[in-house]
Amino acid sequence: MTLVYQSTRDAHNTVTASQAILQGLASDGGLFTPTTYPRVDLDFALLKDASYQEVAKLVLSAFLDDFTPEELDYCINNAYDDKFDTPEIAPLVKLNGQYNLELFRGSTIAFKDMALSILPYLMTTAAKKHGLENEIVILTATSGDTGKAAMAGFADVAGTQIIVFYPRDGVSKVQELQMTTQTGRNTHVVAIDGNFDDAQTDVKRMFNDSDLRDKLAAHKLQFSSANSMNIGRLVPQIVYYVWAYAQLVKAGDIHAGDEINFTVPTGNFGNILAAFYAKQIGLPVGKLICASNDNNVLTDFFTTGTYDKKRAFKVTTSPSMDILVSSNLERLIFHLVGNGAEKTKELMEALLEKGEYSLTDADAAILDLFAAGFATEEQTAAEIKRVYEENDYIEDPHTAVASAVYKAYKEETGDSRPTVIVSTASPYKFPVVAVEAVTGKTGLSDFEALENLHDLSGVAYPQAVDGLETAPVLHDTVVATADMQKAVEDYLQV
Repeated sequence: MTLVYQSTRDAHNTVTASQAILQGLASDGGLFTPTTYPRVDLDFALLKDASYQEVAKLVLSAFLDDFTPEELDYCINNAYDDKFDTPEIAPLVKLNGQYNLELFRGSTIAFKDMALSILPYLMTTAAKKHGLENEIVILTATSGDTGKAAMAGFADVAGTQIIVFYPRDGVSKVQELQMTTQTGRNTHVVAIDGNFDDAQTDVKRMFNDSDLRDKLAAHKLQFSSANSMNIGRLVPQIVYYVWAYAQLVKAGDIHAGDEINFTVPTGNFGNILAAFYAKQIGLPVGKLICASNDNNVLTDFFTTGTYDKKRAFKVTTSPSMDILVSSNLERLIFHLVGNGAEKTKELMEALLEKGEYSLTDADAAILDLFAAGFATEEQTAAEIKRVYEENDYIEDPHTAVASAVYKAYKEETGDSRPTVIVSTASPYKFPVVAVEAVTGKTGLSDFEALENLHDLSGVAYPQAVDGLETAPVLHDTVVATADMQKAVEDYLQV
């Protein structure tokens, strides 16, 4: 029986996996979400020796079950190839007291590559499957990494356009240059005078604007999303949790069936939600530790049951987590209220209208799976330094947030289960932060810091930053948040 994906806001709005991937966001504003979970044979006696591609085939064929085996092979083999600088795709590094799952070995040195390498293939395959003649317009907001990874994936892919909005003062210089130097005739990048939440809110509004949808359709265009709001972005992220567990079994550090924890730095909640789905298909997970920076809205939610975005937005050294409206939390809320679309819609409308909602009656077993904490700027810098001094290994600030939160969690609970820190970006993406934390040097430019980081870490320059300083800037548009739709219409000539 084909897996059903339902909108979190309307029980009657159901689609298959390929339809969900094409649409990106449900027309009612909800997110397509599985209401049941597929059966997956997680036999770690076999999986410990499987390649990343083989683990991907196992997981994706279960969740994306209206794709044929041949279609999935095509997507997987084109995604997980030599774009990654290691054949393991996602190496697991053993440090003092933790394991770091390096998800930054792809072409843009951030974890978004893990899913955005495959999404274009899934999307174009789905379009062919459904005889879609419209050009697909990928419309996305980014807090720094999704934009570059999505553009790298979709650049010059036939039948697609991609438009990325980012907060002008809310990303690192390296992140900004990675986006503004992106080649590809179908790529468009726009900075906004606002923060990520402003960009994401208006992107969602455009998705739900029926007049704009009709205008696009008249020009044989339709929106889809590369954010983790798209189930085709989220499902491939489940793979690396299964893969990490298999690597621990292979190393002899755990036995199949032993519980482990994952600590995930997250702003939009997609990455940790993928770990939740891995647990639902049988991965032996003890705790999922949700790590936030000073924008600690998720920590407060898991502590109090109230989600309250009415607070100051803070620009931090871990900008990909500078988010106050965690879109993917909506999927977890849906599950917490017994897959109740009506209740979920009511809560999301309260968030929009009042800036907060409270969850009074929730599935206790699901809530109990999560722990949450946050790291301040000072704690994050101190953690980068500690990990370097103890392991001669440099974490980026997002990974350091997770590392610091895990350290505090372990001290508070005494939980001694093996724990994987989900390492979401290379320190080369945030060189000034990393070098300042380790050495105390201040006032460095990004490119001076890159040289220092190379000397400190002994790690070769990733291709993603090599030559970035001299690459020509191809995108320099800046608009007010109120003018985002006009920019989209201008690019698409509608």
